[in-house]
Amino acid sequence: MSQSKGESGKSVRYPGIPTTADGAETVVWVETHITQSACTYPITSSSKMGEGYNLAVSNGMENLWGDTLLFLEPESEHSAATACEGFAVAGGRTTTFTSGQGLVLMKEVLYTISGKGLPIVFHIGARALTSQSLNVHAGHDDVMAVADCGWGMVFGMNGQASGDLAAITRRAAEDCGRPFMNVQDGFLTTHTVESVMLAEKELLKEFIGSPSERLTSLFDPYNPIMTGTVQNQDSYMKGKIAQRAYYDEMMPALKSAMAEWGELTGREYDVVEPYRMEDAEYALVGMGSMMETAMATADYLRDEQGKKVGVVHISSFRPFPGPEVVEALKNVKAFAVLERMDNPIAQSNPLTAEIKSSFADALTGHEGYPEIDSIPVIYSGSAGLGSRDIRPGDLIGTYSHMWNNGKQRYFVLGIKHALAIEAPFDPDIRPAGTFSMRGHSVGGFGSVTTNKVIASFLGELGWNVQAYPKYGSEKKGLPTTYFLSVANEQIRTHCEMNHVEFVPLNDVNAFQYGNPLGGLQEDGMLFIQSVKTDPAEVWAAIPADSQEVIRKRNIRVFALNTVKIAREIAPTADLEMRMQGIVLAGIFLRVSPIVEAANATKEDLFSRVEDALRKWFGKRGETVVQANVQAVSRGYEEVFEIPAAIITPPQETEVA
Repeated sequence: MSQSKGESGKSVRYPGIPTTADGAETVVWVETHITQSACTYPITSSSKMGEGYNLAVSNGMENLWGDTLLFLEPESEHSAATACEGFAVAGGRTTTFTSGQGLVLMKEVLYTISGKGLPIVFHIGARALTSQSLNVHAGHDDVMAVADCGWGMVFGMNGQASGDLAAITRRAAEDCGRPFMNVQDGFLTTHTVESVMLAEKELLKEFIGSPSERLTSLFDPYNPIMTGTVQNQDSYMKGKIAQRAYYDEMMPALKSAMAEWGELTGREYDVVEPYRMEDAEYALVGMGSMMETAMATADYLRDEQGKKVGVVHISSFRPFPGPEVVEALKNVKAFAVLERMDNPIAQSNPLTAEIKSSFADALTGHEGYPEIDSIPVIYSGSAGLGSRDIRPGDLIGTYSHMWNNGKQRYFVLGIKHALAIEAPFDPDIRPAGTFSMRGHSVGGFGSVTTNKVIASFLGELGWNVQAYPKYGSEKKGLPTTYFLSVANEQIRTHCEMNHVEFVPLNDVNAFQYGNPLGGLQEDGMLFIQSVKTDPAEVWAAIPADSQEVIRKRNIRVFALNTVKIAREIAPTADLEMRMQGIVLAGIFLRVSPIVEAANATKEDLFSRVEDALRKWFGKRGETVVQANVQAVSRGYEEVFEIPAAIITPPQETEVA
């Protein structure tokens, strides 16, 4: 299946380099190998991409053709876009990374870049705009605000797609001479660590080609042209309409690049990506990470309830694939378009409006469209604004609304509102055998980094992983939650984990401000950070109602003073707080069945752990790396379990 790294069943020349990375890192991997420069200004959530590129420049990295990379950070996003324009006009291959209002601030320059036919690729961490309050999380407001600027726009569902589409859009842009945006959901994709296949250097060199051979300098005095002119009534319109001939080449160029990438790698993409639509009667349609959750939900409904449901992911919003959308959806009874934004005064939200127009063209016999004699019932919903959680139950509720012939055509998901569709139930749609962890910690404790470290070495052991924190605008010292899932197959649920097997509590106050046992499965495991060394005292400190839940679910309880260990081994005082999170990695290794299932020896295990720690902390020096290794080792050796006899005393067992 497109963008899901599924095996095509055939031998390919470039299967990829297996590793763990987030969406930002997969983009940086591609761009630092094929471009000559990045001109960017930091803004959440795209900053990580710029930081990664800047680090490569600081290390003196050269691209695949021996050009030393350049990095420019001007005074604003507008200036960054202008710098990219100048670099491209001079025949250079460049990029930028931006989000939210940063992208909107570029809008004036986006028009001029497309008008000059400069084949640039910009990478967007899609983010909600400040139309209600400031929000740094995922929304499609920003990209829709610039959808009229003449740029191609593609959306990836996961980190794998973000990296692959970085190469695909570059190839397409340079083939057709038009700019593209490679869009991924801010934080939900940019910062989610997953098992991915990075593109081989040989692949990128062959697929993209040298900038000196592919690009033309418009400032070459030996081949002069006129650009940036001022035109009056007699000329402007002729030039503007003449651009249509060039834009007509965008769709063929994008499709061609996707097809060739699929042949080379086995990772297939298309401008419209139907999933289980062959006999579908109802479908969900959308762009970005929520659609991968929808695919897993569709599988559940088919397998468990026999419902004929499907999903259509629109990977290309510009150029818009109207005929392909109609072809994918023409046979269903109804479909619902889900969008990460809301424009209440428009005819419909942007994607819904495009799809309605496409069906109108098809119904009226527009050339190039499939012949249809009716239009399915079209529903439209807003979901996931500002990274509001989109759960399988929400998607099931949407399908149910359609097959029950719901009269309400516009709806919202995930909040309490008069227009909301409620989730009838919220099933566990993880792959069979998945082991998930939901940690409760405090910002600054190092738990988020630990989560990524654990994901890294589990990936090295051959597992499919997905790790992400619930990022917030809050700073150090406030509660934070993070998630990790490990499975034998790809994990497609991009939502908070409500079904988990392990809950570590680095924050001793977690019982007071929430329900850390919520969703912890039968026979699950709980770790508690505690200064106490007597198991009975650790147990006594747990609230009575939580003790009862632990007994009923047969939950095993572990404890350790991670703060004390961090204080004893941290090489500098400023690392003490962060290293208590690293101790958790050792605890995870000790209690998790995942490690045992991998049949790895302790020596091999800690060798992989050291490799992962070096990846994250190597730049801080060998002393810091070894201190982190020791932290993991002590967590592994010193964690202790509360005996069952303390949790359920003998007399209680007899009474039961």
